[in-house]
Amino acid sequence: MASAPTSKYNSHSLENESIKRTSRDGVNRDIGEALPRLPGETRITDKEVIYICPFNGPIKGRVYITNYRLYLRSLETHLEFSHGVRGLTTWSQLKDASLQDSALILDVPLGVISRIEKMGGATSRGENSYGLDITCKDMRNLRFALKQEGHSRRDMFEILTRYAFPLAHSLPMFAFLNEEKFDVDGWMVYNPVEEYRRQGLPNHHWRITFINKCYELCDTYPALLVVPYRASDDDLRRVATFRSRNRIPVLSWIHPENKTVIVRCSQPLVGVSGKRNKDDEKYLDVIRETNRQINKLTIYDARPNVNAVANKATGGGYESDDAYHNAELFFLDIHNIHVMRESLKKVKDIVYPNVEESHWLSSLESTHWLEHIKLVLTGAIQVADRVSSGKSSVVVHCSDGWDRTAQLTSLAMLMLDSYYRSIEGFEILVQKEWISFGHKFASRIGHGDKNHADADRSPIFLQFIDCVWQMSKQFPTAFEFNERFLIIILDHLYSCRFGTFLYNCESAREKQKVTERTVSLWSLINSNKDKFKNPFYTKEINRVLYPVASMRHLELWVNYYIRWNPRIKQQPNPVEQRYMELLALRDEYIKRLEELQLANSPKLSDPSTSPSSPSQMMPHVQTHF
Repeated sequence: MASAPTSKYNSHSLENESIKRTSRDGVNRDIGEALPRLPGETRITDKEVIYICPFNGPIKGRVYITNYRLYLRSLETHLEFSHGVRGLTTWSQLKDASLQDSALILDVPLGVISRIEKMGGATSRGENSYGLDITCKDMRNLRFALKQEGHSRRDMFEILTRYAFPLAHSLPMFAFLNEEKFDVDGWMVYNPVEEYRRQGLPNHHWRITFINKCYELCDTYPALLVVPYRASDDDLRRVATFRSRNRIPVLSWIHPENKTVIVRCSQPLVGVSGKRNKDDEKYLDVIRETNRQINKLTIYDARPNVNAVANKATGGGYESDDAYHNAELFFLDIHNIHVMRESLKKVKDIVYPNVEESHWLSSLESTHWLEHIKLVLTGAIQVADRVSSGKSSVVVHCSDGWDRTAQLTSLAMLMLDSYYRSIEGFEILVQKEWISFGHKFASRIGHGDKNHADADRSPIFLQFIDCVWQMSKQFPTAFEFNERFLIIILDHLYSCRFGTFLYNCESAREKQKVTERTVSLWSLINSNKDKFKNPFYTKEINRVLYPVASMRHLELWVNYYIRWNPRIKQQPNPVEQRYMELLALRDEYIKRLEELQLANSPKLSDPSTSPSSPSQMMPHVQTHF
């Protein structure tokens, strides 16, 4: 990767500032800064517009468009002390902010944009009736009014369309242009061999196979797979012919003590005629026999029973009792990607731009969003309980094994294995169960694609992160990471700033050389870990978490879904807030020490007497919460 050009904004300072200053409506209150740019980000155009803010009305400003972001800065200033200092934590910052007016800032990565529409026509009358409507993937919409003369809208529409949807214009996504440098290489976080070794694999019953190293067995699976020791590679090839997309049953996780396992796959190709495959039946029995203490293999089909039956008409189906004698099958009633997409649309309708407070509970219930969260969590709890109790090994599948299957296996592993509740462990969990095992991020999110009505789009990964947040609310000391960690993952799920979530599978990423040509999201996070740590975290080994998945204990994630509305006041945890304030004070202290050290360095006659780093100059401070 080319070296980054010299810039006023380095990776760390830019991300830190965006974290500090971004308010819930996506509007920052900025103090005298120019257009921020990442290394590799280039300015395309700028134009005077009127931003139709759904909360504060029309605001005159100048919008800047780069190859990464849409950035609006108001031309008017606002004497709003409370907004002006939100996120500023030191006395000097507070003092400076109180003496200045603050400009209103809107900072939107172009990857977040789902749809751009023209508003009004050449004959439109009425104030601010002519301009652009922008629909975003992160629960907000933007509206800009422009002057009707001079093709001002056409130019802005064409430029936005070109850079928000680069795939439709034969342009690279910004991740391939991003030249940020970080202290940590996030691509080194996940090594499948090391992760399986951490689980105690391979062993006498399970082996690592490289049969898929060229993605010939299954083009949506990773190159490295863990399979039963007694199953030969020829057996695997025969089983692949009877599983949708050749996604054979492979190990995801093994219990360290009772040796029961979580295995994932796709549906069997039974069809209307009820076809059978002796190799597939034998293979599932071999999986069962890897643990001699169990008599039955448990199969969890994530789908509703009626959907699984309907899938027979298209060649799919499920494992019947007469074919799989030593297995028991349970349906988990989790609906498909289309139902989830429509449910999230209903959530957006009730939270943006205005919250329907008079009928809030009934409106929320009508979206069925929390009901879906409940069903996903309930299914994962059943998987975790079956494995933790040692009653049975578990096979999990849905239709193709890359949506609901990933939700269930990863959540069950999060409940069972405390390692995945650390920051690095969670990154590995996402890399393993979602990214390497072929969740179709490109199709579900629509990175760089203008087809906003694509039926493949669905908030499956968002739903998983929501489930993790629900667990963190019920077990506030069990997770090393905080809410900010989950939100930044979702923000960059859409942003196209990093290569982490690009493309549908590992083979496509290798073809595009993503790890060589892009930066990992984990580089950003792991270079700023303190900002994503939960101050209440208590490390516990071998503690299994069983969240309560009843509607009484689930709640809408307000700090994510309604964060753009400034009238919905977030209530920060006072301990966590104090923790972040102390981190900010520490960072400023180190910065000042570095400045002093630099200013005084020519005067130091004996280098051996000077401290080697700013941290050595810091007095020991004990922090009390």
